[in-house]
Amino acid sequence: MKFGIDRLLADPELRKPLVGKRVALVAHPASVTEGLTHSLDALIAAGLNVTSAFGPQHGLKGDKQDNMVETEDELDRTYNIPVFSLYGEVRRPGGQMMSTADVFLFDLQDLGCRIYTFVTTLLYLLEAAHGTGKAVWVLDRPNPAGRPIEGTLLLPGQESFVGAGPMPMRHGLTLGEMGHWFVDRFKLDVDYRVATMEGWQPDEGPGFGWPESRIWINPSPNAANLNMARAYAGTVMLEGAMLSEGRGTTRPLEVLFGAPDVDAKAVLAEMERFAPDWLAGCALRECWFTPTFHKHSGALCNALMIHAEGRFYDHDAFRPWRLQALAFKAIRRLYPDYALWRDFPYEYEFERLAIDVINGGPALREWVDDPHAEPVDLDRLASGDEAAWRETIRPFLLYT
Repeated sequence: MKFGIDRLLADPELRKPLVGKRVALVAHPASVTEGLTHSLDALIAAGLNVTSAFGPQHGLKGDKQDNMVETEDELDRTYNIPVFSLYGEVRRPGGQMMSTADVFLFDLQDLGCRIYTFVTTLLYLLEAAHGTGKAVWVLDRPNPAGRPIEGTLLLPGQESFVGAGPMPMRHGLTLGEMGHWFVDRFKLDVDYRVATMEGWQPDEGPGFGWPESRIWINPSPNAANLNMARAYAGTVMLEGAMLSEGRGTTRPLEVLFGAPDVDAKAVLAEMERFAPDWLAGCALRECWFTPTFHKHSGALCNALMIHAEGRFYDHDAFRPWRLQALAFKAIRRLYPDYALWRDFPYEYEFERLAIDVINGGPALREWVDDPHAEPVDLDRLASGDEAAWRETIRPFLLYT
């Protein structure tokens, strides 16, 4: 099993088009080789003329914690090259940034979720390269959530930094495949290439997307393990709620909710009563935590922990988006007046509710808040979108 970076380094023929070119690297802490050398060091050691680097949200070093916590441009102390932030004063690379290289190598570990902003950063880079003669290569990495698709499609006019286009929350693609869809969807004139992986088998266990031969390195501060990556297409919606997603603890984004004023056992019982099929594929366990920062900081929270791992995990049955929606619905049914939705600026969107920005439209929130809405109503809406997306992406799949 080899990732794109490892194939590029091992194959001189694959690197040949880069000889004599100025090369830029888009990277973060998980941008490492199979021997755990950072891609920036490895590419320079291989003799490539790396003239600049770019860091996405959370920075090249991965040290920035949260939504709208920005990173400054800097000079790399080792190689004396500029490191540009794509989550600071700008999120789209400008002309000065693009002038620093001829070929842009995009080597980011993704989580397979539309809202994970590295997806949008890839689109913005492709758009910046459009019509300029610049090349963009994705050094492909696994989608740790595998091929399953889930969620409603982002609606027209709902685009944002967490919504690059009409895709569902759990999109089922690698970033290399996503780039092909972007080029086609947005009619981009760009020299786009993918250094594909060798031996990636997204439908085979026990990893189902994540090879056991590779260790996990956080691609962002709160993406601590494979369990989080599998649950994230659901638990990320907590960023739009008053409930804690576990930030300020050692297991962020692995809980369905945490709050000092919600009875987790009662919520679980209501979930099991209302839509028992939506709990399949994982185990849920009551737990307690006291966040050291972020929502409910210093308060003891009752919570439900998700275990999409080991013998509790069923790859085909686990549906984290529906599971999280069900948790919201159960809380709304038990606590009709609960202040569930968080009203604050989210990823530079100041007018819409964060939960609607996250979902690319209001449908999920409206389903949760409608006392007459049943599971079949949301399932019917999502299933149609999921089927449509599955057909849309079929021509762009590189690993079958």
